[in-house]
Amino acid sequence: MKTESCREWRESLGAYMLGHLPADEHAGLEAHLEGCPECRAEVESLQGVVTLLPHADPERFGPAPQPPKDLGKRILATLDGERREKRRQQRRLRFGFAFGGAAAALAVTILALVIFTGGAGSEPEQHVKFTSLPAGVEIGAMLEPHAYGTEIHMYVSGVRSGTLCRVFLRAADGTRYPAGSFRYRWGDDSDAILSSALDLSRAAAIGVHAGSKTFIAPVDRSAAAVEFEPEEDAT
Repeated sequence: MKTESCREWRESLGAYMLGHLPADEHAGLEAHLEGCPECRAEVESLQGVVTLLPHADPERFGPAPQPPKDLGKRILATLDGERREKRRQQRRLRFGFAFGGAAAALAVTILALVIFTGGAGSEPEQHVKFTSLPAGVEIGAMLEPHAYGTEIHMYVSGVRSGTLCRVFLRAADGTRYPAGSFRYRWGDDSDAILSSALDLSRAAAIGVHAGSKTFIAPVDRSAAAVEFEPEEDAT
């Protein structure tokens, strides 16, 4: 059985076989070998290599293989990609129960609102997922009613870095109520908190200007399917 002492002595076996071990360590190692059959077997296995070493010609060996020049960048890119994916998963979990249509979770949320508000009729929060988006783009929103209007938690991923995202709510009559803006940075999924003066009970849709495109999704779950409107950015 290998002991901690064996591990320490085995680190010195190479120098011992080549005669480069200091005298005190040499004596200590030989004393250990007398009582350790495993380490003696290791010495015997190295004997053939030691015998051939004097015949080796260093000039006949080529240079040691070098790792690819871009290996470091590739490793960093892989790690960065894993970090981004982890952040995406965390954000998807935040919005996921509504996006997946978890009716039970929604029922619990509505029941809690009724209990804590005493059935005052206040609007429950609305979760909205944009669909029919370009490949690689994800947009979602969570809308909360407040006395001043509507608080909007926006999630955007996959648009071009530096893109200005302007958010608005649209009333049933088509009037748009601005809710602020934020700039998307590649590599960091944008998770912004904005607000609009339009009361959530009057909101029919939410829209996001992202660059030259405008994406619109209905607020009411029973509304029509998500719209997609190409539009030139005014900025």
